Amino acid sequence: MITRRNFAAVAAGVGGALLSSGPTEAAESFSAIAAGPFQPTWESLKARYQAPDWFRDAKFGLWAHWSAQCVPEAGDWYARNMYMQGDRQYKHHQATYGHPADTGFMEIENLWKAENWNPEDLLDLYKSAGARYFVALANHHDNFDTYASKFHDWNSLKVGPKKDIIGIWAKAARARGLKFGVSNHSAHAWHWFQTAYGYDPEGPRAGERYDAWKLTKYDGRGTWWEGLDPQELYAGAVMPMPDGIKSTAEAVAWHEAHDRVWTEDPPLANPAFVRQWYLRCKDLIDSYKPDLLYFDNFDLPLGQAGLDIAAHYYNASLAWHGKLDVVINTKNLPEDRRAAVIEDVERGFRADIEPHPWQTDTCIGDWHYNRDRFENKSYMNAQAVIHRLCDVVAKNGNLLLSIPVRGDGTIDAEERRIVEDIASWTSRFGEAIFGTRPWRIAGEGPTQVASGQFGEGNAKPFTADDIRFTTRKDALYAMTLGKPTDPDLSIMTLAKAKVERVEVVGSNAPLKFRQDQRGLHVTVPENASHAFGIALKIRGRGIT
Repeated sequence: MITRRNFAAVAAGVGGALLSSGPTEAAESFSAIAAGPFQPTWESLKARYQAPDWFRDAKFGLWAHWSAQCVPEAGDWYARNMYMQGDRQYKHHQATYGHPADTGFMEIENLWKAENWNPEDLLDLYKSAGARYFVALANHHDNFDTYASKFHDWNSLKVGPKKDIIGIWAKAARARGLKFGVSNHSAHAWHWFQTAYGYDPEGPRAGERYDAWKLTKYDGRGTWWEGLDPQELYAGAVMPMPDGIKSTAEAVAWHEAHDRVWTEDPPLANPAFVRQWYLRCKDLIDSYKPDLLYFDNFDLPLGQAGLDIAAHYYNASLAWHGKLDVVINTKNLPEDRRAAVIEDVERGFRADIEPHPWQTDTCIGDWHYNRDRFENKSYMNAQAVIHRLCDVVAKNGNLLLSIPVRGDGTIDAEERRIVEDIASWTSRFGEAIFGTRPWRIAGEGPTQVASGQFGEGNAKPFTADDIRFTTRKDALYAMTLGKPTDPDLSIMTLAKAKVERVEVVGSNAPLKFRQDQRGLHVTVPENASHAFGIALKIRGRGIT
């Protein structure tokens, strides 16, 4: 197990021997960490890192979590679940494409063509909604790189779109003044994709292994994938489902106990995977110079390899920008590591103001496009997004929101309407969000949320009685999480504050107000509010 030593040195020591296909650059010269003050230890990262101002000011990012898993339009984790007999996606795959022993996920990679993709149009829409940064998926657990990868032949230049997806996104985002980030999910491919080496436990093809078990590079002669090795995509049979399982229930239990287990430890049985991941991730950083690197990991990925990548990225930023100006997101960190990177809380909340900047990421639907969401009108609506944004920003966080993209590169009409509705609020009241900082308290009101990941499904909707605060310079902002039903808006927290002036954000006209022991009471004109709520700008002595 590679720990407590520089993984890059190990990579350099073995050179290119473990790379079974096509790097054009000698791995031993490529693998070294950029020179600089950051060392690949938690102690060094914690001591020197500080969140850049651009991230703290940005508050709102949009994300294209887009890959070949969007092609079937059947939702999340398709590449894994299509190999699990009885699963909804297995049934979809068999009905649409054929049995997974005959038509595996590698064939879906080739069906991803992005033929109607217009990144300029999408990014114009996203910028109009208030996004200050944009994140694109660079790879998912299906182990496919959406960029011009030097160290992995299964990439979007050679298969599927035949385009540098990341490069095109980056150019379009930066042309619009957006910071550009990439998300890297591939560190889990080595266990997540083991279902592709399994088999049907029941039925007419029981016991027949799926495509990943059977295919080698030599089987590709005369096919669209000639010269590619399926084992590099599927990550190798390091823990395939054993022979002899006779029921789907038993198969599900086996997968849950073995290859579904989430761990950031390097796989002892697959050191070549760790080394390859490091080279691919470093290539992604060096080639595209992203402003943000999101890891779908609990802690940094793959032990020392992740620490090496973090140190390299921070040192590289100093060389690129003359200052540390980049962000790493990762999840589920112990509190003593939250100064080293910016923690991400997936589909969750924080109960109160956090001392370190943080981010929550969520999606209006499934991470990978699911047509059922469109047909059943079950997306998260724009009002819920805006309320979430206000709550998160008041607690020193950012919101990263995914808008699922179809395989052809478009979003559907309902998604577009939701983004436009988000824009209708941010264009009026964005001053209360962008460039702000937390106030003394996050807010007031009846609706409380609990800290932690994956809690949004249990959270109650916010109400017009819920108010969140932010501040900038000499102004305090108060945002209601719903349209006030009473023309006199009351803010209990400000009962004793020395308020001198109150305005609706975006208007210079002063509002009538009074104070008593129950709070600050502001008379709000009927047409001043938005259907999602209103933002007030409050000034006075000692308020900020």
